[in-house]
Amino acid sequence: MRGVLGAALAAAVGAATLVQLGEPAQATSADGAYLVGRGIADVTGEAAERGMMGYAKLDQRTSGIHQRQRSRAFVIADPAGGKRVALVTADLGMIFGSVRQAVLRKLAAKHGSLYSADNVLLTATHTHAGPGGQSHYSLYNITTFGYHGKTFDAAVDGIVESINRAHDDLAPGSLSLANGELKNASANRSRRAFDKNPAQDRTAFPDGIDPMTSLLRMDRGGRTVGAINWFATHNTSMTGNNTLISGDNKGYAAYNWEREVAGADYLAGQPGLVTAFAQTNAGDMSPNLNLKPGSGPTEDEFANTQILGKRQADAARALAASPGRSLSGSVDSRLSHVDMSGTTVRPEFTGDGAAHTTCQAAMGASFAAGSTEDGPGPDIFKEGVGNNPLIELVTKARYVASPELRACQAPKDILLDTGALNLTPKILPIQLVRVGQLYLIGLPQEATIVTGLRLRRTVAEQVGAPLQNVLIAGYANDYAGYLTTPEEYDQQDYEAGHTMFGRWSLPAYQQEFARIAADMKAGRPSAAGPTPPDMSGSVWTVQPGVVLDAPPIGGNFGDVVTAPKPSYTKGQQVVVEFAGAHPNNDVHRNGTFIEVQRQEGAAWKRVADDGDWSTKFRWARWGVAASRITVSWDVPSTAQPGSYRIVYRGDAKNLVGAVSPISGTSPAFTVT
Repeated sequence: MRGVLGAALAAAVGAATLVQLGEPAQATSADGAYLVGRGIADVTGEAAERGMMGYAKLDQRTSGIHQRQRSRAFVIADPAGGKRVALVTADLGMIFGSVRQAVLRKLAAKHGSLYSADNVLLTATHTHAGPGGQSHYSLYNITTFGYHGKTFDAAVDGIVESINRAHDDLAPGSLSLANGELKNASANRSRRAFDKNPAQDRTAFPDGIDPMTSLLRMDRGGRTVGAINWFATHNTSMTGNNTLISGDNKGYAAYNWEREVAGADYLAGQPGLVTAFAQTNAGDMSPNLNLKPGSGPTEDEFANTQILGKRQADAARALAASPGRSLSGSVDSRLSHVDMSGTTVRPEFTGDGAAHTTCQAAMGASFAAGSTEDGPGPDIFKEGVGNNPLIELVTKARYVASPELRACQAPKDILLDTGALNLTPKILPIQLVRVGQLYLIGLPQEATIVTGLRLRRTVAEQVGAPLQNVLIAGYANDYAGYLTTPEEYDQQDYEAGHTMFGRWSLPAYQQEFARIAADMKAGRPSAAGPTPPDMSGSVWTVQPGVVLDAPPIGGNFGDVVTAPKPSYTKGQQVVVEFAGAHPNNDVHRNGTFIEVQRQEGAAWKRVADDGDWSTKFRWARWGVAASRITVSWDVPSTAQPGSYRIVYRGDAKNLVGAVSPISGTSPAFTVT
């Protein structure tokens, strides 16, 4: 079975396709056109018993780590004008406004006004394989059993640390932009809604997907030191049945380029190359190519994660190997806040010659249905207009006293009026960042590909840029669900049911982004808009912290419960079990719970840890207060023959609440 899976992996990865697009390649400008800095830090939260963010499954709670989550930051400054921006991509489900507010406070305490809401762009890869509980709005904490401070702190501290490291790393460099096509890493999971759009939009995507892959390359001293890749596919190769922390396909793409290709060691200081795989308009793009969870190109979610990540990484490296289009000119940014619950949209943006207004936030019945291709909801809910007659009867009766909301949200069957209940944010940040000829649209929602196209066209027209130089930076600065076109909204599939501000949401965003784009073009400031509230006083949780750790009866912390076999060959899996402690006592940020070590003379050298693809760190409760730690290591084909051992490092809490380090070491085994 393992051999068959390996052959399928090799064939599928080798099938990646890339077609070059864009203007004729130009030589990259010499160092000094910009100041460029890169930084990377760990944002991994609590690895046990914490609800995971994304699929909204009550039974999906963390039970260990497959790969650590990381924040990758890039600071780009214009030496001539003195302006700068910080671009951050974090292996998180979402960037909630709570996280952004805390990050900005910490940056201000260290840097003053140098980094602010205006010039810091925070984005998430949208992995569904990480612990949640980071929002201050209740809707996003219900299925995570509340707010989780250690996970929140890990996200905030890791993002801030990555920006600080990028700041300290600033040095003269050059930038180039390249675009290509990647056609076997996404599928349209909402095709009937896509088909509602006009032909002029559909013809831009003949296969129903957005195949554009774009790369911002950063060079210093004649070598590439950093890169940001934007490609539209959901970060949902890992299914709702998985309980191990993972950066999913985009996390693996970055790991593949940084560690497997460039040889980075995340625990030994800053790597020589930092590569981020950022999201764009991925709202209706699924990595599950067979359009069912965990399926396509194989039937194994771990294999699919690796394959889809490798395809994105291969496409990005191919773009990095091209000269690209050299960037020059100013660095700039604009930010404004908009109350999306009541924005009046002018006729030139609505398309029907009349003004319209966005709605107070509400979720539809099709939102509860989920995306059947990535993460379906309860069977009682269905996607599409008219497919929830029971829910429709209930909601019509419930909202008889609020005909305005029903009319505004039509044809949505309202399931939950999140706005009236203050369960979700309504004052949202919109941001536009310019780096030379590149423009990034910072959008706090999940845009479908046609939605992204219309926003890009709007901004490109205002600033006078080629369309391929204007990109959606999705999942940015806050989170408020999906964003569909009005035509897609009328279909009321999952994405439309989750478009919470009604049918005219996209035209409202087009109007507001046109405003700040015109401001940028004219060199004038943008209106700040309303201030988002600080909701930190409303956090709640129903899960207590760790009460007590105890070893198993008759045993000690660190005892080897299951020892490895005496020897293994490449391709086999080593499994060791330890008597351990609860991992939430200390999340080991920028560290590891486990090491695979190889003997070199009298010393033991670390060759893998819990951030590596080849390892899995699993926790399970053992009785009342004891913990069983299971460590597995898939011996890679590159492993050197020799003597190896596995080391576990944890932390145990005693009766008075003091936490102390513990450890265990397996007997040695050989790899031949």
